[in-house]
Amino acid sequence: MVSPQSAHDGEALRIVVAINPNASFGRSRPVGPATVAALKARGHDVRPLSAPDFDGLVRVAREALAEPTDALVVVGGDGMVNLGVNLVAGTGVPLGIVPAGTGNDFAAALGLPTGDADAAIAALGDALERAPRVVDAARVTGVDESSGAGQVAGARWFAGALSAGFDARVNERANGMRFPKGAARYVRALVAELVTLKARRYHLEIDGASSDVDSCLLSVANNTTIGGGMKIAPDALLDDGLLDVFIVKPVSRTRFIRLFPKVFSGAHAGLDIVEFRRGRRVTVSCPGIVGYADGERFGPLPLTIEVVPGALAVLV
Repeated sequence: MVSPQSAHDGEALRIVVAINPNASFGRSRPVGPATVAALKARGHDVRPLSAPDFDGLVRVAREALAEPTDALVVVGGDGMVNLGVNLVAGTGVPLGIVPAGTGNDFAAALGLPTGDADAAIAALGDALERAPRVVDAARVTGVDESSGAGQVAGARWFAGALSAGFDARVNERANGMRFPKGAARYVRALVAELVTLKARRYHLEIDGASSDVDSCLLSVANNTTIGGGMKIAPDALLDDGLLDVFIVKPVSRTRFIRLFPKVFSGAHAGLDIVEFRRGRRVTVSCPGIVGYADGERFGPLPLTIEVVPGALAVLV
């Protein structure tokens, strides 16, 4: 467990601000500069960072964090949160979040304003005057060298959930498509995966206990939601020292489609095709499946996920 830095009463802080490289267009474009301006107006020493891509942003952020830093702020969605978590988990440096993405699940779980950039920036400024909240993070080992985002091969962190089922396969298919661009690519990948929907045989090890399960949708969660509000693990807590394993048993394509609306409300939890398990250390194995955490590619299974209590300090 880390010991997060305490609040600084009115003192100027050195703050590194990392801005999503993809936020140079669209309605989220002004959020990064507005965040930097607001923090400077409060008298803080702010170092804004940007780069053409995530790998470049990670590199410049690591360089900036090599100097004494009071907080790292990320501007973007869950992908940027994942970038930030990988930079500061276990270090005691607090992570601030200004939600500006299509999916802001971790920010929502922390009770931060989503969908209102001005409110989020104001909340961040106020949070810098308080001691951070300490929550768990999940450390993943077995990650391959090409997993991306400039991370060290062999281990990465996530704050939300690791997907190893249908939604992970949709991501992997979409990432391999050159056409169409944008959201349409994911719609096409989703339809293609639905057409070929089938359960896979997974080997699970949870706190040393082994089992085989047939599943079409499987996730290991630290947070309650993924994908912009899908409550895959309604009872998950960010600070209980446990991971929630969400398993959907083999179902027909029609019933699987009916299941999805229930996931957004959490009503799926009582269905006979849904199972939850809990543990501190989970290994997931299944040939041909690539794991995605917080929407980012982590690499082919098997992957081992271990919750690290109190690994992450967050500004709330």
